[in-house]
Amino acid sequence: MNYQIRTFATQDLDEIVELSLLAWEPIFVSFRSILGPQIYPILYPNWRKSQQEGVESLCQDEKMNVWVAEAAEKVVGFVAYELNHENKTGEVMLLAVHPDYQNDGIGTALNLQALKAMKAAGMKLAVVGTGGEDSHAPARRSYEKAGYTPLPLVRYYKDL
Repeated sequence: MNYQIRTFATQDLDEIVELSLLAWEPIFVSFRSILGPQIYPILYPNWRKSQQEGVESLCQDEKMNVWVAEAAEKVVGFVAYELNHENKTGEVMLLAVHPDYQNDGIGTALNLQALKAMKAAGMKLAVVGTGGEDSHAPARRSYEKAGYTPLPLVRYYKDL
């Protein structure tokens, strides 16, 4: 797989939104199955709209650093991270790879690019959060390949 990683450009935004919705759809299908018909619509009444708005907001935020992976002049993945100079921590806020390009090392390469940039900026710790259910297994593999150490956490929900 031939791809290059470069900094985000404004004209990338539509492709980033599109690929992120495709990449995250299985996650929300999984969430619906796990949470059930009472809780899921409370937490995610319109996941596509909220994810689109979240991606657009983060990519346009001046504090955010965004890198994209490009193959054949098409954006196929991205990572967005933030630097906290006060506590010397970098945090990956979003990472997604188009489903047609997953399992080719692009997610790991984006992670490694972000980690390299964090270290160059003087950060001492990198942080990322992801889900623990099966649909997040590829994300966990990517983070672990990039050298992150997992700390399992659990969040519970109860409809009232």
